Amino acid sequence: MPKYIDGFVVPIEKKNLAAYRKLAKLAGKVWREHGALQYVEAVGADLNLPYGFPFPKLAKLKKTETVFFSFIVYKSKADRDRVNGKVMRDPRLAKCMDPKAMPFDMKRMSCGGFEVLVEAK
Repeated sequence: MPKYIDGFVVPIEKKNLAAYRKLAKLAGKVWREHGALQYVEAVGADLNLPYGFPFPKLAKLKKTETVFFSFIVYKSKADRDRVNGKVMRDPRLAKCMDPKAMPFDMKRMSCGGFEVLVEAK
């Protein structure tokens, strides 16, 4: 079954982790209720690996920051568009979605949509 994923890399001040967790718990609940198959928010734990391009450099992290790697899984791109339309109209998230209310700088967030090429179970 084809799937579609929205992926995010979000740098965040460590002092804002509690506020981000609160937002993520609510967002995850809302996305799932509107049809997302999976919602994951993962905070950096082992970021300075000796290979590849490390997330701290990719996200241009400051010493006071960490990074989240997050994703939302949908049935398809069309389903993503349908689900996100409902999510953006959901009153539970209206106040949270204001860029001024976010516990991170949205200008530094990286995001994109991805078609699943391989899925091993």
